[in-house]
Amino acid sequence: MPAVTVSDITVLPRVSDAPNSRARRVKSITTAPQGFEGEGFPVRRAFAGVDLAELDPFVHLDQMGEVEYAPGEPKGTPWHPHRGFETVTYIIDGIFDHKDSNGGGGTISNGDTQWMTAGGGILHIETPPEHLVMSGGLFHGFQLWVNLPAAKKWLPPAYQDVRANDVALLSSADGGSLIRIIAGELDGHVGPGSTQTPITLIHATVAPDAELRLPWRRDYNALVYAIAGHGFAGEEARPIQMGQLTVFGDGDSIVIRAANQQESRSPNLELFILGGQPIKEPVAWMGPFVMNTKAEVLQAFEDFQKGKLGSIPAIYKEDAKRPLNRTGKLGGDVKAADILDVHNAPTELQEN
Repeated sequence: MPAVTVSDITVLPRVSDAPNSRARRVKSITTAPQGFEGEGFPVRRAFAGVDLAELDPFVHLDQMGEVEYAPGEPKGTPWHPHRGFETVTYIIDGIFDHKDSNGGGGTISNGDTQWMTAGGGILHIETPPEHLVMSGGLFHGFQLWVNLPAAKKWLPPAYQDVRANDVALLSSADGGSLIRIIAGELDGHVGPGSTQTPITLIHATVAPDAELRLPWRRDYNALVYAIAGHGFAGEEARPIQMGQLTVFGDGDSIVIRAANQQESRSPNLELFILGGQPIKEPVAWMGPFVMNTKAEVLQAFEDFQKGKLGSIPAIYKEDAKRPLNRTGKLGGDVKAADILDVHNAPTELQEN
């Protein structure tokens, strides 16, 4: 699990251990179910079973892999639409290409992040590069969906690369944890990602028996997903392990401790830590569209069917030979076409 590492953690700035803060208590711990998406991504649905109100401003998080592909096995997604939110794709191991109808695109690898603002509408595709398809190899990453408030849902689409070398690197107060700030702010240190919705996004590696105590904004929610390893959440030391999401309550700090004994394949406790300022608006979500009302979701499907969310750029002529399915039903049962379920998002309307 390379992502971004350092040879000497002691030279990094240290995060305050927030000695006078009130630690957040654990509200829930859930285990992510496993499945597949698109053309065969093995995924864990990190937010499954958690109320949207607890996740706000986030709506969806997939752990993609970890998987060792044989030659010819690496898979991607077909071209598909989005509206009303931002997608954040973070690669820990492997290589991934992004192309979109707004002209954005690029290749990301170990520790890089792609940040796409779908805004009022966009088409995109995510695939492994051809050489990885031919050779096979390790693949592991995350895709996070960050909701946009109603006032920003119609922003022009945008794309940004967040390179591994630009991520802010910190150490915990005891020197036992490497903290990578991808976006947002932690204890006065700022990550490179530019966000439309105020959030903080962190990948932390916690050494065995080390405690990670992070000061955390009181107006943000706090979610911690265990990427690998074993540990304990909160001062109440609730056991956690790979594939589990911890939702914390109110307070000033997050506390996580790594177990003394870890598995040989996962020598440390790896954590995906995120929080944001709740939008506190109605959410209507189906397939690739996250809006405020059912009518807006249905309008998004209609606009997609009419080609109003963009078209595949001519430079991607090979990809364009793969037709977009625009046969989603818009009747009373509100079913989505298979292509609109490429991220295994809800195929029936979710409202909160």
